[in-house]
Amino acid sequence: MSNLTLILIKIAYLAVLWLFVLTAIGVIRTDLFGPPKKKPRRKPRPAPRPSSRRDASLPSHSPRPSRGRRNEPTALVVTQGSLKGTSIALSTQPILIGRAPDSTLVINDDYASGRHARVYSENGRWFVEDLNSTNGTYLGQQKLNRPQPITVGQPIRIGKTVLELRK
Repeated sequence: MSNLTLILIKIAYLAVLWLFVLTAIGVIRTDLFGPPKKKPRRKPRPAPRPSSRRDASLPSHSPRPSRGRRNEPTALVVTQGSLKGTSIALSTQPILIGRAPDSTLVINDDYASGRHARVYSENGRWFVEDLNSTNGTYLGQQKLNRPQPITVGQPIRIGKTVLELRK
């Protein structure tokens, strides 16, 4: 083999080695500090509504406050794992799940990331989202790659921990 071939092989080996090192540093940074913040997208403004013929001086009736639906979940319950039986009441605030101490549900699981997943409500429906975790979040048997709607009793698996929405 010529000297030029050996030098090119050494350079390629070093490039692959550095790529591995930088990837490992990125994974560690994500576990320690969470995923990078994304800029929120601006929603387009709705078109103006046509004016009604009703007199503006008349009082308008506000809609009745919405009542809770019958099938709406009220708690997130751990059904398997070291925290079995733990229940978190659902509210308008998202539930952050992971090993980080500032998570809403702190899971001491070797397969959970610092900020692993979140469960949140949007327009009356509940969603689960994987936060770029190392080992993934599963809804039933399906690995999440984007936020997915969840229903009562549907299992959410993070490592050895299984969660469900309950009424």
